[in-house]
Amino acid sequence: MYNFKNEYLNKNAPRPNYQVKSKLHRVFTNPLGQFALLGVILSLLQILNMMGIIPRDIMSSIAFVCIYAIAAIGFCLLLGYSGLASLGTAGFIGIGIYILYFGLVEWKLAGLLVPFIIVAIISIVLGFVIGFVSLRIEGIYLAIMTLALSEIIVKLLKTIKESSLRISPINLHFFGIIVNKDTIYFAVVVVLILLLIGTANLINSPTGRAMVAMKSSVSAAQAMGISLLKYRLLAFVISTLFAGISGYFYLAYLTSITPATSTILTLSMSLNILGAVIIGGAKSLWGTLFGTFFVYGFQSIFLQNIPFFQENPAFMVMATGFLIILVVMFYPGGFAQIFYNLKLRFKSAKMKWRTHRYGVEE
Repeated sequence: MYNFKNEYLNKNAPRPNYQVKSKLHRVFTNPLGQFALLGVILSLLQILNMMGIIPRDIMSSIAFVCIYAIAAIGFCLLLGYSGLASLGTAGFIGIGIYILYFGLVEWKLAGLLVPFIIVAIISIVLGFVIGFVSLRIEGIYLAIMTLALSEIIVKLLKTIKESSLRISPINLHFFGIIVNKDTIYFAVVVVLILLLIGTANLINSPTGRAMVAMKSSVSAAQAMGISLLKYRLLAFVISTLFAGISGYFYLAYLTSITPATSTILTLSMSLNILGAVIIGGAKSLWGTLFGTFFVYGFQSIFLQNIPFFQENPAFMVMATGFLIILVVMFYPGGFAQIFYNLKLRFKSAKMKWRTHRYGVEE
């Protein structure tokens, strides 16, 4: 029987081409497609900067947001999916900073690749150590332990060298090719996108589901045959590795820091990473990226030229703390949960409008 109602709807309220829509849906629901698009956008911003369209200070802020995001996504996996608390991010970042400096300046290693490998190895070993310790302590005591370990690492590193860590541009070379800030930026973007894709695939794999089960109930996870040793080790190894890589790129991009005055080797750094993950959503990589941008990039990009924020630079710190309180009290899922709720309401409103306008489809 011919359906006149459907013909009327197709002519007067046509829907999108479902074949094209389904292809786009498959691309953009795939982590590879989503994060690849992000990488293209970040690369285009740098190209516009090189053409003089976007100011250098804005691109520097974006670069540091990307660097901090590398550490944040590792912390997102650790806290949001494994349920393990840590306040040692600053110390792990410090390892990447110091290894790069000593590798290029003191040890005279050839190029950027060898220090990167050393940072990865030391971070993995440190992650194994913390993972083993986490089998004996949990919760706030685990956070205190990682904080104490971070302070030990930072004090040890500052004892070794507390004066300025400066890398000459001549030392920044890859297989004999000297690189500059623009090249380092593109390398940061590539590494960030690769780590995002790898983390997203890990989360959606049986390993990620085992981590979520471990977070929900340790006893239930053990009853199901999930090895706490295996997955806690993996979570801490990934978190410390990402933090070490973040510190590596921090010094490579900045080329000079003074440990005695820099805030990156302090407790505030670890707390800011924690705040970024909580604000964005501890179980969302996109939320973590947004939270990192809000904590580290929002003020320097949008508010730096407003007199009030120039005179009161600590205002954003207060705003961040207030936002964390609101998120914890009303939206434990962070901005990712808020966005998801708005998306559902929009779809519901759209369906109600279509039903009101054209009636119920058969």
